[in-house]
Amino acid sequence: MTMNIFRQEFKMHLRSVITWSVAVAVLLLVFISLYPSFSEQAALLNEVLAKYPEQLLIAFGLKGVDLSTVLGYYGLVFLFTQICLAVQAANYGFSLVSVEEREWTADFLLAKPVRRNQILTSKLLAALSGLTITNLVVWVSSFAFINMFKGDKTYETSTLLLLLLSILVFQLFFLSVGLVISLLVKRIRSVTPYSMALAFGMYMLSVFSDMLGESKLEMITPFKHFEPNYIIQHGAYDLPLVLLSVTVIVISMVGSYALYTRRDIPSMV
Repeated sequence: MTMNIFRQEFKMHLRSVITWSVAVAVLLLVFISLYPSFSEQAALLNEVLAKYPEQLLIAFGLKGVDLSTVLGYYGLVFLFTQICLAVQAANYGFSLVSVEEREWTADFLLAKPVRRNQILTSKLLAALSGLTITNLVVWVSSFAFINMFKGDKTYETSTLLLLLLSILVFQLFFLSVGLVISLLVKRIRSVTPYSMALAFGMYMLSVFSDMLGESKLEMITPFKHFEPNYIIQHGAYDLPLVLLSVTVIVISMVGSYALYTRRDIPSMV
């Protein structure tokens, strides 16, 4: 029964997974294909950027970035990729349970001989499978397009791997937080406003923490926990912030199971 739930959930996500995967691959292709032009005029570009207000550079992730290097440029591209991945993961988190309550099919599913924690586990595994596919597309596209357009430039493969490995925890953060929020809300009529608000809200917190120099804000948002520029410059994660992300994920997951097993499910009857 749980396998049937997994298959049905994965089938429901499949079209979305394909759409997001293609969109991210196209985004990477378009931006990385521009790298040869940027690298040829790196000195002029850095000089132009130096004239922009510091707050504007921070807002677009350009503070302290050397766009002439492969990873420096990719760090900028990766930031936009993170935003897309955040929206996708949050979307799946908010819709995991709310879609059935919104369409009045939850009581039909819960009438089956299967425990609620098994239902939620099957749903989570289906969502994670979809996110993993998008994750793999980012991996393949990144390596393929970087090597295609880097020219005679070199880069540290280990640092690129650190950036790509951060995606899984980054996705899990938005998936789990989206799920627990959806279970705290009585009813979600549309997941899009919630997922967009969560993803862009976290991004804006990251921007404001840099602009205001407020270190407390960076504890809230995974955009600071896995900041591309930090990873590229240090060749490592900011471990305390990464552990904070993991802690949020664990608490959100445990809270989601506790809330779902006790949740009053609306019925059409």
